[in-house]
Amino acid sequence: MNRDTQDAGARSHVETRSEGDVRIVVMSGEFDMDNVAALRTAMDPAAPGVARYVLDVAGVTFVDSTALSVLLLPALERPVVLAGTAPARLARLLELTGADIAFATAPDVAEATTMQLPPRHG
Repeated sequence: MNRDTQDAGARSHVETRSEGDVRIVVMSGEFDMDNVAALRTAMDPAAPGVARYVLDVAGVTFVDSTALSVLLLPALERPVVLAGTAPARLARLLELTGADIAFATAPDVAEATTMQLPPRHG
């Protein structure tokens, strides 16, 4: 699967691809309540055959609480790994809301795709 979607006048961009049972979601731009449709589709928590989400967030310039909830929802059922260095504004939002504990982190997409993760308890 390779999906390339722009939302709300190209303020945001979402690209997805799959490597086995891993869905890689590359995000760039601003994500807020007016333009999360493509992100919501990419991060579908009920997507069949997806064991892990990998988020490349290096190009993200803004995320509001609506977009953050879209990122968090799949993390209730399966791992969501942030790949690379989160931009300062996103890192601060994750820290302030406590959402940073919901995500594993990896230095890059390749490692995020293959790294061992602790078992989920739920």
